[in-house]
Amino acid sequence: MSVDQGRAGLVLTGGGARAAYQAGVLVAIRELRGKRAGNPFPILCGTSAGAINAVALAVHAGDFSRAVLHIQRVWRGLHVDQVYRVDPLTLFGSGLRWGSALFAGWLVRQTPRSLLDNAPLKGLLERVLDLTAIEPSIERGDLYAVSVTASGYSSGESLTFFQGSSQLEPWRRAQRLGLRSTLDVAHLMASAALPFVFPAVKINREYFGDGSMRQLAPVSPAIHLGADRILVIGVGRTAEEGRMRVAGAYPSPAQIAGHALSSIFLDTLEVDLERLARINETVSRLDARQRLAAGIALRSIECLVIQPSQRLDTIAARHAHELPPQLRLVLRGLGTLRRDGSTLLSYLLFEPGYIRALIELGYHDALARAAELRRFLRID
Repeated sequence: MSVDQGRAGLVLTGGGARAAYQAGVLVAIRELRGKRAGNPFPILCGTSAGAINAVALAVHAGDFSRAVLHIQRVWRGLHVDQVYRVDPLTLFGSGLRWGSALFAGWLVRQTPRSLLDNAPLKGLLERVLDLTAIEPSIERGDLYAVSVTASGYSSGESLTFFQGSSQLEPWRRAQRLGLRSTLDVAHLMASAALPFVFPAVKINREYFGDGSMRQLAPVSPAIHLGADRILVIGVGRTAEEGRMRVAGAYPSPAQIAGHALSSIFLDTLEVDLERLARINETVSRLDARQRLAAGIALRSIECLVIQPSQRLDTIAARHAHELPPQLRLVLRGLGTLRRDGSTLLSYLLFEPGYIRALIELGYHDALARAAELRRFLRID
């Protein structure tokens, strides 16, 4: 890649099963690039389920086309039991532990770790991702950096674990920390540990949860790692996710949980993109000499954002019947299976029909922005 083109960064946000949408966008980008060799995104940054997609690209950084096909194949073959346990005994045990904690916590003195057990996901990641391939890709120059962001439950900090060029330095900002690491499955499990839903993961001396929590600046890791232009693939539409519906019955636990998850996954991205736009506007009004004289160490960052054109919770409602019966029973009790859509369900529905619908949506949304993507990717 020539110096005047700068380094392109890819930012993949989180959201459980919603991250299948990103696979569709990547398939479209692969198609737009045709047979061009090389990696269009030397800087890869992911959070939550987006971190898994980012690391999957990093593992095959020398062959972008192969990486995208691998990601699509894994997503299209997913079922919920490959992500979390759904057998009746496990679900009953989880309900029993939560009930005991609520009604006899003073006696049991054992706090339940999570609503669901995602141990199957760990086994899946170990089978489909060869993380030892990342370092050779960096040494060959196929990859400049890859990062995974998680949230520390003790420190309250958003910690970005990155693996990349020796030129890169760690960073510290308010409630944000960048730390050089050798990425492994534990980092991915921590970053994708949805609060309350999946258990926290211990890395070194601290327990970490989903990277979208306390992540005040989702785009900043890519900038710290040297990106001059950034493609962000989101998994929600903030304006419509927060759209008010006619008030009826008291909100169910699932509605409240879905609202909280939307706040975690969507709001900070929109705020960060607005901040980036303001900085770009400020930088555009000053030339290099003026910025140097004023001591402004800022640079303009080209940014392109692709987000779903349809509500993912509505799509999820159409595929709720795909869930195993025992899991449908549990989710119905939480008020999740609503005909007009459920935000919580859209994060947990790892079933082929829903996954393929999201991949198709991502593919068509990206092709609808083909001209912008070609400009961003410097495709003539």
